[in-house]
Amino acid sequence: MRAVILAAGRGTRIRSVHGEHPKCLIEVDSTTILDHQLDALSIVGINDVAIVVGYEKEQIITHINARTLQTQKIHFIENPAFAITNNIYSLWLAFDWLRGDSFIVLNADVIFDSEILDLAVCPHGPISMIVDPLWRDETMKVIIRDDHVIKMSKKISREEFSGTYIGITVFSNSIQDRFFRKMEDVITAGCVHEFFNVVVQDLANEGVPIGYTSTDGLPWAEIDDPVDLMFAQQSVFPQLTTAVI
Repeated sequence: MRAVILAAGRGTRIRSVHGEHPKCLIEVDSTTILDHQLDALSIVGINDVAIVVGYEKEQIITHINARTLQTQKIHFIENPAFAITNNIYSLWLAFDWLRGDSFIVLNADVIFDSEILDLAVCPHGPISMIVDPLWRDETMKVIIRDDHVIKMSKKISREEFSGTYIGITVFSNSIQDRFFRKMEDVITAGCVHEFFNVVVQDLANEGVPIGYTSTDGLPWAEIDDPVDLMFAQQSVFPQLTTAVI
């Protein structure tokens, strides 16, 4: 299995407290979100990783090159259109690198306990999302029926939601070609501002079973703005068990 970390975004809402730096370089106990993600991947045996970069890409590349005791092969993929595209375009750029293998996709602004990945990397259908059963404001929600995710949207109400998507998705090799063909159709139609989850939703609508695994009460946070960062600093960072490798 390979991993793709989508780190091309500008993170404009966090700049007031983080400055002109990519969100993945937000520090957590003298390390960064990116370090925690890479270490969590390594713990579950995923050591072939691509990072899609764009905004302030040299900061990320320099940070990775300075990491000590590296056990992973890190490949950089540039999204030169990062300022006018969303993560669907960043993931599409990684297709050639991913071809022929199962893979896990992580949004680069998600900090999480490494144990969350333990169950997620096992097969749970052609596509599997990591879901927190609790409500979180300003994040994508899911509706689960018959043990499968049938709908994903930020517009799902508290009354109908089944869980909160944490920004990590696993794809089996069996669905790869179909997924990327659909994603290319969306991009060719000019919809480069979408999240790649619109394609996952299309596949769900066509009957592809979308599985899920639970965070099972383990800590995580998606950091988009200063409020998210404060929550993470108070409620997530102190609980993390990921050790820097």
